[in-house]
Amino acid sequence: MKFWSQFNFVRSIELENWLTAGAVAVVSFLLMHAAIAWGRRRIARLAEAGKSDRPYAEVLSATLGRTSMLAIALTAILIGLTVLDLPAPWDLRVRHLWFITLGMQLVLYIDHALSVTSRRYFRSHAKDPDAPATVAHTLLNWAMKTVLWTIFLLAVLANLGINISAFVASLGIGGIAVALAVQNILGDLFASLSIAVDKPFEVGDAIVVNGVSGSVEKVGLKTTRIRADSGEQVVIANADLLKNTVRNYKRMANRRVAFPLLLDPATPVAVAREIPARLKEIVERQESVRFDRAHLKNVTQDALEFEVVYFVLVPAYGTFMDTQQQVLLGTLELMEELGVGNVRPVQRVAVDMAKGLHVVGEDDDEDDGRPDLPPARLGPRTV
Repeated sequence: MKFWSQFNFVRSIELENWLTAGAVAVVSFLLMHAAIAWGRRRIARLAEAGKSDRPYAEVLSATLGRTSMLAIALTAILIGLTVLDLPAPWDLRVRHLWFITLGMQLVLYIDHALSVTSRRYFRSHAKDPDAPATVAHTLLNWAMKTVLWTIFLLAVLANLGINISAFVASLGIGGIAVALAVQNILGDLFASLSIAVDKPFEVGDAIVVNGVSGSVEKVGLKTTRIRADSGEQVVIANADLLKNTVRNYKRMANRRVAFPLLLDPATPVAVAREIPARLKEIVERQESVRFDRAHLKNVTQDALEFEVVYFVLVPAYGTFMDTQQQVLLGTLELMEELGVGNVRPVQRVAVDMAKGLHVVGEDDDEDDGRPDLPPARLGPRTV
Protein backbone atom coordinates (compact mmCIF):
# COMPACT_ATOMS: atom_id res chain seq x y z
CA MET A 1 0.00 0.00 0.00
CA LYS A 2 2.85 2.36 0.74
CA PHE A 3 4.26 1.74 -2.72
CA TRP A 4 0.96 2.51 -4.47
CA SER A 5 0.38 5.55 -2.31
CA GLN A 6 3.35 7.18 -3.99
CA PHE A 7 1.34 7.33 -7.23
CA ASN A 8 -1.47 9.43 -5.69
CA PHE A 9 0.01 12.51 -7.39
CA VAL A 10 -1.25 11.12 -10.72
CA ARG A 11 -4.86 11.79 -9.73
CA SER A 12 -3.97 15.27 -8.48
CA ILE A 13 -2.70 16.40 -11.90
CA GLU A 14 -5.34 17.55 -14.31
CA LEU A 15 -5.91 15.89 -17.67
CA GLU A 16 -5.01 19.09 -19.50
CA ASN A 17 -1.53 19.05 -17.94
CA TRP A 18 -1.06 15.43 -18.96
CA LEU A 19 -2.03 16.22 -22.53
CA THR A 20 0.33 19.18 -22.57
CA ALA A 21 3.19 17.02 -21.24
CA GLY A 22 2.42 14.36 -23.87
CA ALA A 23 2.42 16.95 -26.66
CA VAL A 24 5.72 18.40 -25.45
CA ALA A 25 7.22 14.91 -25.36
CA VAL A 26 6.08 14.07 -28.91
CA VAL A 27 7.30 17.38 -30.33
CA SER A 28 10.63 16.96 -28.52
CA PHE A 29 11.03 13.46 -29.94
CA LEU A 30 10.34 14.60 -33.50
CA LEU A 31 12.67 17.60 -33.22
CA MET A 32 15.55 15.55 -31.76
CA HIS A 33 15.10 12.78 -34.33
CA ALA A 34 15.05 15.30 -37.21
CA ALA A 35 18.10 17.15 -35.86
CA ILE A 36 20.14 13.97 -35.47
CA ALA A 37 19.13 12.75 -38.95
CA TRP A 38 20.12 16.08 -40.50
CA GLY A 39 23.41 16.11 -38.63
CA ARG A 40 24.23 12.57 -39.78
CA ARG A 41 23.56 13.44 -43.44
CA ARG A 42 25.59 16.62 -43.22
CA ILE A 43 28.59 14.96 -41.61
CA ALA A 44 28.34 11.98 -43.99
CA ARG A 45 28.71 14.35 -46.95
CA LEU A 46 31.75 15.94 -45.34
CA ALA A 47 33.27 12.51 -44.76
CA GLU A 48 32.70 11.49 -48.39
CA ALA A 49 34.07 14.80 -49.69
CA GLY A 50 37.45 14.37 -48.01
CA LYS A 51 38.20 11.06 -46.34
CA SER A 52 41.95 11.70 -46.12
CA ASP A 53 42.04 15.31 -44.92
CA ARG A 54 38.92 15.22 -42.70
CA PRO A 55 39.20 12.23 -40.37
CA TYR A 56 37.06 13.95 -37.73
CA ALA A 57 34.07 13.83 -40.11
CA GLU A 58 34.36 10.06 -40.43
CA VAL A 59 34.54 9.70 -36.64
CA LEU A 60 31.54 12.00 -36.05
CA SER A 61 29.48 10.31 -38.75
CA ALA A 62 30.09 6.86 -37.30
CA THR A 63 29.51 8.12 -33.76
CA LEU A 64 26.13 9.69 -34.49
CA GLY A 65 25.13 6.39 -36.03
CA ARG A 66 25.11 4.92 -32.54
CA THR A 67 22.32 7.24 -31.37
CA SER A 68 19.83 5.08 -29.49
CA MET A 69 16.15 5.55 -30.33
CA LEU A 70 15.35 4.42 -26.79
CA ALA A 71 17.54 7.22 -25.42
CA ILE A 72 15.75 9.75 -27.64
CA ALA A 73 12.34 8.48 -26.51
CA LEU A 74 13.31 8.56 -22.81
CA THR A 75 14.76 12.05 -23.20
CA ALA A 76 11.53 13.25 -24.85
CA ILE A 77 9.46 11.75 -22.02
CA LEU A 78 11.67 13.41 -19.42
CA ILE A 79 11.27 16.75 -21.21
CA GLY A 80 7.52 16.26 -21.09
CA LEU A 81 7.62 15.45 -17.37
CA THR A 82 9.32 18.78 -16.67
CA VAL A 83 6.03 20.47 -17.58
CA LEU A 84 4.28 18.70 -14.69
CA ASP A 85 4.51 19.83 -11.10
CA LEU A 86 5.89 16.63 -9.53
CA PRO A 87 6.28 16.04 -5.79
CA ALA A 88 9.75 15.94 -4.22
CA PRO A 89 10.40 12.14 -4.39
CA TRP A 90 9.47 11.94 -8.06
CA ASP A 91 11.33 15.10 -8.94
CA LEU A 92 14.52 13.53 -7.54
CA ARG A 93 13.87 10.29 -9.46
CA VAL A 94 13.42 12.21 -12.69
CA ARG A 95 16.78 13.87 -12.11
CA HIS A 96 18.38 10.44 -11.68
CA LEU A 97 16.76 9.30 -14.92
CA TRP A 98 18.15 12.39 -16.68
CA PHE A 99 21.64 11.49 -15.56
CA ILE A 100 21.37 7.81 -16.48
CA THR A 101 19.76 8.46 -19.90
CA LEU A 102 22.11 11.21 -21.04
CA GLY A 103 25.10 9.49 -19.46
CA MET A 104 24.33 6.20 -21.22
CA GLN A 105 23.99 7.92 -24.60
CA LEU A 106 27.22 9.88 -24.05
CA VAL A 107 29.10 6.70 -23.14
CA LEU A 108 27.74 5.00 -26.27
CA TYR A 109 29.06 7.91 -28.34
CA ILE A 110 32.50 7.77 -26.70
CA ASP A 111 32.61 3.97 -26.96
CA HIS A 112 31.98 4.03 -30.70
CA ALA A 113 34.32 6.99 -31.24
CA LEU A 114 37.13 5.05 -29.56
CA SER A 115 36.43 2.03 -31.77
CA VAL A 116 36.44 4.08 -34.97
CA THR A 117 39.54 6.07 -34.00
CA SER A 118 41.60 3.02 -33.02
CA ARG A 119 40.48 1.14 -36.14
CA ARG A 120 41.44 4.11 -38.32
CA TYR A 121 44.83 4.42 -36.62
CA PHE A 122 45.79 0.77 -37.01
CA ARG A 123 44.39 0.69 -40.56
CA SER A 124 46.50 3.68 -41.60
CA HIS A 125 49.67 2.06 -40.19
CA ALA A 126 49.00 -1.40 -41.64
CA LYS A 127 50.39 -2.65 -44.95
CA ASP A 128 47.04 -4.24 -45.85
CA PRO A 129 44.07 -2.03 -44.82
CA ASP A 130 41.68 -4.96 -45.34
CA ALA A 131 43.59 -7.27 -43.00
CA PRO A 132 41.77 -8.49 -39.85
CA ALA A 133 42.25 -6.65 -36.57
CA THR A 134 45.57 -7.30 -34.89
CA VAL A 135 46.01 -8.52 -31.32
CA ALA A 136 47.25 -5.10 -30.22
CA HIS A 137 44.19 -3.41 -31.73
CA THR A 138 41.84 -5.77 -29.89
CA LEU A 139 43.76 -5.41 -26.62
CA LEU A 140 43.85 -1.61 -26.76
CA ASN A 141 40.17 -1.38 -27.68
CA TRP A 142 39.17 -3.71 -24.85
CA ALA A 143 41.24 -1.80 -22.27
CA MET A 144 39.82 1.62 -23.22
CA LYS A 145 36.21 0.40 -23.21
CA THR A 146 36.64 -1.37 -19.87
CA VAL A 147 37.90 1.83 -18.26
CA LEU A 148 35.09 3.89 -19.85
CA TRP A 149 32.22 1.66 -18.71
CA THR A 150 33.72 1.21 -15.23
CA ILE A 151 33.84 4.98 -14.75
CA PHE A 152 30.23 5.32 -15.97
CA LEU A 153 29.01 2.59 -13.61
CA LEU A 154 30.71 4.25 -10.64
CA ALA A 155 29.24 7.62 -11.64
CA VAL A 156 25.71 6.13 -11.80
CA LEU A 157 26.09 4.54 -8.37
CA ALA A 158 27.36 7.82 -6.92
CA ASN A 159 24.43 9.72 -8.50
CA LEU A 160 21.97 7.30 -6.90
CA GLY A 161 23.43 8.16 -3.48
CA ILE A 162 25.48 5.00 -2.98
CA ASN A 163 28.83 5.46 -1.26
CA ILE A 164 31.41 4.14 -3.71
CA SER A 165 34.52 4.94 -1.66
CA ALA A 166 34.82 1.43 -0.25
CA PHE A 167 34.10 -0.04 -3.67
CA VAL A 168 36.82 2.07 -5.33
CA ALA A 169 39.28 1.16 -2.57
CA SER A 170 38.46 -2.52 -3.02
CA LEU A 171 39.02 -2.23 -6.76
CA GLY A 172 42.37 -0.55 -6.14
CA ILE A 173 43.58 -3.15 -3.65
CA GLY A 174 42.32 -6.00 -5.83
CA GLY A 175 43.97 -4.48 -8.87
CA ILE A 176 47.31 -4.22 -7.07
CA ALA A 177 47.07 -7.82 -5.87
CA VAL A 178 46.23 -9.09 -9.35
CA ALA A 179 48.99 -7.00 -10.91
CA LEU A 180 51.58 -8.43 -8.52
CA ALA A 181 50.38 -11.96 -9.17
CA VAL A 182 50.52 -11.69 -12.95
CA GLN A 183 53.22 -9.05 -13.37
CA ASN A 184 55.17 -11.18 -15.86
CA ILE A 185 52.09 -11.75 -17.99
CA LEU A 186 51.15 -8.07 -17.81
CA GLY A 187 54.71 -7.15 -18.77
CA ASP A 188 54.44 -9.29 -21.88
CA LEU A 189 51.00 -7.86 -22.68
CA PHE A 190 52.23 -4.28 -22.50
CA ALA A 191 55.32 -5.27 -24.48
CA SER A 192 53.01 -6.67 -27.16
CA LEU A 193 51.14 -3.37 -27.21
CA SER A 194 54.45 -1.49 -27.47
CA ILE A 195 55.53 -3.66 -30.42
CA ALA A 196 52.22 -3.02 -32.17
CA VAL A 197 52.38 0.76 -31.70
CA ASP A 198 56.11 1.37 -32.18
CA LYS A 199 56.52 -1.39 -34.85
CA PRO A 200 60.23 -2.22 -34.50
CA PHE A 201 59.40 -5.23 -36.68
CA GLU A 202 56.39 -6.86 -38.33
CA VAL A 203 55.38 -10.35 -39.41
CA GLY A 204 57.67 -11.44 -42.24
CA ASP A 205 60.64 -9.23 -41.29
CA ALA A 206 64.10 -10.82 -41.13
CA ILE A 207 65.58 -9.96 -37.72
CA VAL A 208 68.46 -10.90 -35.45
CA VAL A 209 67.87 -10.74 -31.69
CA ASN A 210 69.83 -12.28 -28.83
CA GLY A 211 71.84 -14.44 -31.23
CA VAL A 212 68.73 -15.76 -33.04
CA SER A 213 68.47 -15.03 -36.77
CA GLY A 214 65.25 -15.68 -38.67
CA SER A 215 61.92 -14.28 -39.88
CA VAL A 216 59.02 -13.22 -37.64
CA GLU A 217 56.05 -15.60 -37.95
CA LYS A 218 53.66 -14.24 -35.31
CA VAL A 219 53.49 -11.54 -32.64
CA GLY A 220 51.15 -12.78 -29.91
CA LEU A 221 49.89 -11.36 -26.63
CA LYS A 222 52.69 -12.95 -24.61
CA THR A 223 55.31 -14.30 -27.03
CA THR A 224 56.76 -13.70 -30.47
CA ARG A 225 57.49 -16.68 -32.73
CA ILE A 226 60.55 -16.56 -35.01
CA ARG A 227 61.35 -19.11 -37.69
CA ALA A 228 65.11 -19.48 -37.40
CA ASP A 229 67.34 -19.74 -40.47
CA SER A 230 68.21 -23.28 -39.41
CA GLY A 231 64.52 -24.26 -39.59
CA GLU A 232 63.33 -24.52 -35.98
CA GLN A 233 60.79 -22.19 -34.40
CA VAL A 234 62.10 -19.97 -31.59
CA VAL A 235 59.59 -18.58 -29.07
CA ILE A 236 60.68 -15.44 -27.19
CA ALA A 237 58.69 -13.57 -24.51
CA ASN A 238 57.74 -10.07 -25.68
CA ALA A 239 59.22 -8.40 -22.59
CA ASP A 240 62.54 -10.21 -23.06
CA LEU A 241 62.48 -9.34 -26.76
CA LEU A 242 62.30 -5.60 -26.10
CA LYS A 243 65.15 -5.79 -23.59
CA ASN A 244 67.56 -6.84 -26.35
CA THR A 245 68.80 -5.05 -29.45
CA VAL A 246 66.78 -6.04 -32.51
CA ARG A 247 68.44 -5.81 -35.93
CA ASN A 248 65.82 -5.61 -38.70
CA TYR A 249 67.39 -6.52 -42.05
CA LYS A 250 64.19 -6.20 -44.07
CA ARG A 251 64.14 -2.44 -43.55
CA MET A 252 67.68 -2.07 -44.81
CA ALA A 253 67.73 0.53 -47.60
CA ASN A 254 71.12 -0.60 -48.96
CA ARG A 255 74.19 -2.58 -47.94
CA ARG A 256 77.61 -1.02 -47.35
CA VAL A 257 80.44 -3.32 -48.39
CA ALA A 258 84.06 -2.77 -47.34
CA PHE A 259 86.75 -5.35 -48.02
CA PRO A 260 90.56 -5.20 -47.76
CA LEU A 261 92.93 -6.31 -50.52
CA LEU A 262 96.44 -7.37 -49.41
CA LEU A 263 99.12 -7.42 -52.12
CA ASP A 264 102.77 -8.39 -52.19
CA PRO A 265 104.91 -5.56 -50.71
CA ALA A 266 107.30 -6.01 -53.67
CA THR A 267 104.59 -4.68 -56.04
CA PRO A 268 106.04 -1.80 -58.16
CA VAL A 269 104.88 1.70 -57.25
CA ALA A 270 103.55 2.37 -60.75
CA VAL A 271 101.36 -0.73 -60.56
CA ALA A 272 100.17 0.12 -57.04
CA ARG A 273 99.23 3.63 -58.23
CA GLU A 274 97.05 2.13 -60.98
CA ILE A 275 95.16 -0.36 -58.79
CA PRO A 276 92.58 2.02 -57.08
CA ALA A 277 91.31 3.31 -60.46
CA ARG A 278 91.07 -0.22 -61.85
CA LEU A 279 89.15 -1.39 -58.76
CA LYS A 280 86.73 1.50 -59.25
CA GLU A 281 86.09 0.33 -62.83
CA ILE A 282 85.37 -3.20 -61.60
CA VAL A 283 82.82 -1.98 -59.03
CA GLU A 284 81.06 0.44 -61.37
CA ARG A 285 80.51 -2.33 -63.95
CA GLN A 286 78.05 -4.00 -61.54
CA GLU A 287 74.31 -3.27 -61.53
CA SER A 288 72.56 -1.52 -58.64
CA VAL A 289 75.89 -0.51 -57.09
CA ARG A 290 77.17 2.90 -56.00
CA PHE A 291 80.96 3.18 -55.73
CA ASP A 292 82.28 5.05 -52.70
CA ARG A 293 86.10 4.84 -52.63
CA ALA A 294 89.20 2.73 -53.20
CA HIS A 295 92.50 3.67 -51.52
CA LEU A 296 95.90 2.36 -50.55
CA LYS A 297 95.20 2.29 -46.84
CA ASN A 298 98.44 1.03 -45.31
CA VAL A 299 101.95 -0.12 -46.19
CA THR A 300 103.75 -2.64 -43.99
CA GLN A 301 106.68 -4.99 -44.42
CA ASP A 302 104.19 -7.80 -44.99
CA ALA A 303 101.73 -6.31 -47.50
CA LEU A 304 100.27 -3.34 -49.33
CA GLU A 305 96.76 -2.94 -47.90
CA PHE A 306 94.07 -1.51 -50.18
CA GLU A 307 90.49 -0.85 -49.05
CA VAL A 308 87.45 -0.82 -51.36
CA VAL A 309 84.05 0.55 -50.22
CA TYR A 310 80.82 0.50 -52.22
CA PHE A 311 77.06 0.28 -51.64
CA VAL A 312 74.69 -2.36 -52.98
CA LEU A 313 71.45 -0.45 -53.59
CA VAL A 314 69.24 -3.57 -53.42
CA PRO A 315 68.92 -4.87 -49.82
CA ALA A 316 68.28 -8.49 -50.85
CA TYR A 317 70.99 -10.78 -49.48
CA GLY A 318 71.16 -12.83 -52.70
CA THR A 319 71.83 -9.69 -54.76
CA PHE A 320 74.53 -8.64 -52.29
CA MET A 321 76.31 -12.01 -52.57
CA ASP A 322 76.09 -12.04 -56.39
CA THR A 323 77.57 -8.54 -56.57
CA GLN A 324 80.32 -9.36 -54.09
CA GLN A 325 81.23 -12.46 -56.08
CA GLN A 326 81.53 -10.53 -59.34
CA VAL A 327 83.68 -7.85 -57.69
CA LEU A 328 86.01 -10.44 -56.17
CA LEU A 329 86.33 -12.35 -59.45
CA GLY A 330 87.08 -9.11 -61.27
CA THR A 331 89.72 -8.32 -58.66
CA LEU A 332 91.39 -11.71 -59.20
CA GLU A 333 91.42 -11.11 -62.96
CA LEU A 334 93.02 -7.71 -62.37
CA MET A 335 95.74 -9.22 -60.16
CA GLU A 336 96.45 -11.82 -62.83
CA GLU A 337 96.60 -9.13 -65.53
CA LEU A 338 99.00 -6.91 -63.57
CA GLY A 339 101.09 -9.82 -62.44
CA VAL A 340 100.78 -9.10 -58.73
CA GLY A 341 100.02 -11.49 -55.93
CA ASN A 342 98.88 -11.41 -52.37
CA VAL A 343 101.30 -14.08 -51.06
CA ARG A 344 103.33 -12.93 -48.11
CA PRO A 345 107.06 -13.78 -47.79
CA VAL A 346 107.66 -17.32 -46.60
CA GLN A 347 108.97 -17.72 -43.10
CA ARG A 348 110.52 -20.86 -41.72
CA VAL A 349 110.46 -22.17 -38.17
CA ALA A 350 113.35 -24.42 -37.01
CA VAL A 351 112.72 -26.66 -34.02
CA ASP A 352 115.67 -28.00 -32.08
CA MET A 353 114.40 -30.54 -29.57
CA ALA A 354 117.65 -30.41 -27.60
CA LYS A 355 118.10 -26.65 -27.32
CA GLY A 356 114.51 -25.46 -27.50
CA LEU A 357 112.45 -23.55 -30.06
CA HIS A 358 114.16 -21.07 -32.38
CA VAL A 359 112.19 -18.66 -34.59
CA VAL A 360 114.02 -17.51 -37.69
CA GLY A 361 113.22 -15.20 -40.56
CA GLU A 362 113.21 -15.72 -44.31
CA ASP A 363 115.91 -18.16 -45.46
CA ASP A 364 118.49 -17.04 -48.01
CA ASP A 365 119.50 -18.86 -51.14
CA GLU A 366 122.45 -20.71 -49.57
CA ASP A 367 121.42 -24.05 -48.13
CA ASP A 368 123.94 -24.15 -45.31
CA GLY A 369 121.47 -25.41 -42.73
CA ARG A 370 121.97 -22.36 -40.53
CA PRO A 371 119.34 -19.72 -39.76
CA ASP A 372 119.93 -16.21 -41.09
CA LEU A 373 118.91 -14.54 -37.79
CA PRO A 374 120.32 -15.26 -34.35
CA PRO A 375 118.28 -17.93 -32.61
CA ALA A 376 115.77 -16.78 -30.01
CA ARG A 377 115.59 -19.39 -27.29
CA LEU A 378 112.18 -19.77 -25.58
CA GLY A 379 111.85 -21.24 -22.12
CA PRO A 380 114.20 -21.40 -19.15
CA ARG A 381 117.94 -21.39 -19.78
CA THR A 382 120.22 -23.94 -18.11
CA VAL A 383 123.41 -22.56 -16.52
